[in-house]
Amino acid sequence: MEEPIKRPDPAIDDSAERRPTLHDVARLAQVSTSTASRALSNPEMVSDDTRQAVLEAAERTGYRPNLLARSLRKQQARAIVVLVPSLDNPFYPEIISGMEVAARERDYSLLLGLTLHDPRVETIYLELVRNQRADGILVVDGGITHLPKEGLRFPAPSVQVIERLPGVDLPWVGIDDKAASAKATQHLLELGHRRIGHISGLPRYSVTPDRIAGYRAALKAAGIAYDPALVEPGDFLMTGGERAAQKIMALPDAPTALFCGNDASAFGALRHLRSLGLRVPEDVSVVGFDDINSASFAEPPLTTLRQPKHAIGYTAMTMLLDVLAGATDIDMQQTLPVELIVRGSTAAPRS
Repeated sequence: MEEPIKRPDPAIDDSAERRPTLHDVARLAQVSTSTASRALSNPEMVSDDTRQAVLEAAERTGYRPNLLARSLRKQQARAIVVLVPSLDNPFYPEIISGMEVAARERDYSLLLGLTLHDPRVETIYLELVRNQRADGILVVDGGITHLPKEGLRFPAPSVQVIERLPGVDLPWVGIDDKAASAKATQHLLELGHRRIGHISGLPRYSVTPDRIAGYRAALKAAGIAYDPALVEPGDFLMTGGERAAQKIMALPDAPTALFCGNDASAFGALRHLRSLGLRVPEDVSVVGFDDINSASFAEPPLTTLRQPKHAIGYTAMTMLLDVLAGATDIDMQQTLPVELIVRGSTAAPRS
């Protein structure tokens, strides 16, 4: 039973040079230790006055709860493994930042796993969860790629982010890549371009065929025949974008516009176009995908599709933590909106 509340007595001197304990908080708030514990870990179980008094006492004493001890009592690690394929892509940091914010709000921490498409490394991080050193998994953009023949049996609640793993039925957060790609291509068509090249991603990424499909759908809607010679795979890196642009622009009938599978590929394409002495957008228009931080600082500033990167990370982490908390009314497939950001790299083609 909750005790009658008494306000903290400012006369109590709690400044001893030692780590404050829950008992110190309870004494200052003039409640029992169990009530102080409930106020900090299950605030809905105490009155508003009691909760406020305990919070004020915790602030005055400098008390911080021992999350490790709490997690051991509850058989939880209070940590989430986040698997990403690499750190080469500047698209990832803002997603991870959103995950970190959502985790911190719920007293969880992140264990970032850089898998490098290495099945041995992927197995190491999965074992962390099997050994109860983490409570769940977020798989970002192909952070796991080597699946056993019988399919991947995840050892804990997991959420896919951006990429969908083939043959694995898991909750997912991302965007509609086909619709977004069609929107970018449609922008170039509306400007008057009729011969549009596409620098795609590697075939192993699930977003690659979706973005090609969106590109083709927009061309078809405009009555323009699809030309496979205008589609060249990159690797979502600047070097791959540069190589792909070199091949496309060497065609006898070179395109007047390039739609790139991500911003890094677009930066590589811009570099190659400059090497040819071509001006953007006067000679060739360029569109990227992602709107990473440096897109607005490109020369010229890059027209691109803005993915809600922070929101994707925040939503994915929130979904996973809700699952761990036992929630049942969760939308397990969440598609977030994409915005076309028009900047200086696109214009009508020269007549």
